[in-house]
Amino acid sequence: MLELHCHTTYSDGSLTPTQLVAAAANAGVRALAITDHDTLSGWDEAFCAALEHQIEIVPGVELSTVHNDRSLHILGFYPKREKLNQGLHLRLEGRFRRARQMVENLAKLGYPIEMPTLGEGMAPGRPHIAAALVKAGYVQSSQEAFDRWLGDDKPAYVHYEKFSIVEGIELLRNSGAVPVWAHPYLFRGGKVEDVLKEMVDAGLMGVEVYHPTHSASEVRNLEKLCQEYDLLMTGGSDYHGPDVKGWEPTKLNMMHLPLNLLEPIKAAAGC
Repeated sequence: MLELHCHTTYSDGSLTPTQLVAAAANAGVRALAITDHDTLSGWDEAFCAALEHQIEIVPGVELSTVHNDRSLHILGFYPKREKLNQGLHLRLEGRFRRARQMVENLAKLGYPIEMPTLGEGMAPGRPHIAAALVKAGYVQSSQEAFDRWLGDDKPAYVHYEKFSIVEGIELLRNSGAVPVWAHPYLFRGGKVEDVLKEMVDAGLMGVEVYHPTHSASEVRNLEKLCQEYDLLMTGGSDYHGPDVKGWEPTKLNMMHLPLNLLEPIKAAAGC
């Protein structure tokens, strides 16, 4: 009944905010977080759509940071838009530079494509480039594009611009948001226990414990760590739509998370 990690076409999701809200309501979701990468642009459309479907929207974001030269994502729930937008504008500019560099790398490899055209406030990402490669006929699927060129450390891959976990957590906290480490066991730059200690010291308030890629033992360990550090526990399907790259396609409400997980987050955000 609770989904605290979902993406729309404003970042790398395949559904518009309106379509996502409708799909979530049909799946039995009662509270839905919009957590696009480095942009808040999908909020307003989601709020409007929610009125029709009687679903609660949790305003959020998924912030891209770099730690130990590896990508690390931090979710932020209930930020004050006016306080966060300036920092996110810089992140969006960085995303565009990164996307252009990957397009240039592909051209050097002999696979020229056009940079996908995105609307204002939309955050470009690798799925957009993968879709362009499919459209150009170089590959049969987005997954093939990732496997050959766009995956981490593949020939066309470009690392995120340097933006530390300390800077990311500070940006979120200063905007009134509750910062939460997204899918910790997908991080490839260090041991979860060690990195978590660093993030707690920087002001982290929660951990995404429940995620489709986490094993049962990993979930138990994260629950234990949250208890040890007095951290909030969140979760979600990390839904990108019915046609996504990466791991096996996820489904809305697949985690069957209770609504009572949301109340402590609201309290921490002062909502």
